[in-house]
Amino acid sequence: MKRYTSYAAGAHPAKDNLPASQSPFPATSYVFKEVSHMKKSETPVRISAAGSAALSQRHGKTLGQRILENWQLYALLLIPVVLTIVYKYIPMYGIQIAFRDFDPNLGYLGSRWVGFDWFTRFFKAPTFWRMMKNTVAISVFGLLWSFPVPIILSLVINQVRFHKFKRVVQTVLYAPHFISVMVICGMIKIFLSPTGGLLNLILGTQIDFLTHSEFFRTIYIASGIWQDAGWGCIIYLATLANVDPGLYEAAKMDGASVFQRILHIDIPELMPMVVLNLIMAAGGIMNVGFEKVWLLQTDLNKATSDVIAVYVYQQGIEQAKYSYSTAVGLFNTAINIVLLIIVNKIVSKASEVEFV
Repeated sequence: MKRYTSYAAGAHPAKDNLPASQSPFPATSYVFKEVSHMKKSETPVRISAAGSAALSQRHGKTLGQRILENWQLYALLLIPVVLTIVYKYIPMYGIQIAFRDFDPNLGYLGSRWVGFDWFTRFFKAPTFWRMMKNTVAISVFGLLWSFPVPIILSLVINQVRFHKFKRVVQTVLYAPHFISVMVICGMIKIFLSPTGGLLNLILGTQIDFLTHSEFFRTIYIASGIWQDAGWGCIIYLATLANVDPGLYEAAKMDGASVFQRILHIDIPELMPMVVLNLIMAAGGIMNVGFEKVWLLQTDLNKATSDVIAVYVYQQGIEQAKYSYSTAVGLFNTAINIVLLIIVNKIVSKASEVEFV
């Protein structure tokens, strides 16, 4: 892949026979250079305990001494660590009710142990395969359609040179992210209303789109793109803001078009962040947003809107089947963990970015 680098005065490859004083190029001349990428190591470098001790001796300070020297930073770090332990790890003790016939009167340890009975019941449920198919379909199609949009938006916005117009565009794109899901679903129902809905007025029809199961996935994914695409491009714009402007100057001097500058400068700079976000998105591929599905779901579109998240809510909250709903949620989480590990391993083979 082509990249841009800088040469010192008089070191231009086409002018190597001229001394620096006679070089027609300025003190720092940027030129186009073909760079061959070295093969990346397939496994990250890890420092052993012996190596860590050697580094400590080299600096002449032990770990305890460095902690005492920077105790203010470690004190600040202690706050989020404690909060994570209290609100994330300690509640995991309650996962055991997925393997018990939980009775609130008897408590965790007093409830009868049933093993994997609740999981077996879920696998034999008449709607199991429909929920699995709908959950995977909405998540995968949503990832395929929504993941590239923030990247494309960031590349386009980065080319805008009118700063006032650029700020206005960014504000307009960010705004939908701050609208609550409840309001978004209300807007969707108004726009798609068979009587006076904007889409029906444009098409000249009177179709109630939310009662047709074949339209549900499109409505869910399209509304998600509109709401979160602008917010998702922030991290990519921040990455592009750190690109050396000299690289763009080098590309212009070599006659590179806008598309070539995007292809050879912007995209390579974005790739580590793209890979990291892809790994994180893959880890939540089974987490379909419960609120939007629940608010847009009707009896007529359940063929495509019946997902695991809604089923957990119905079984756990509405029917008070705490053990059963916990088992279903734990199964969903286990699938996410497996997918995260698989995608991370696959991506790390072709990239230097590794999440876990």
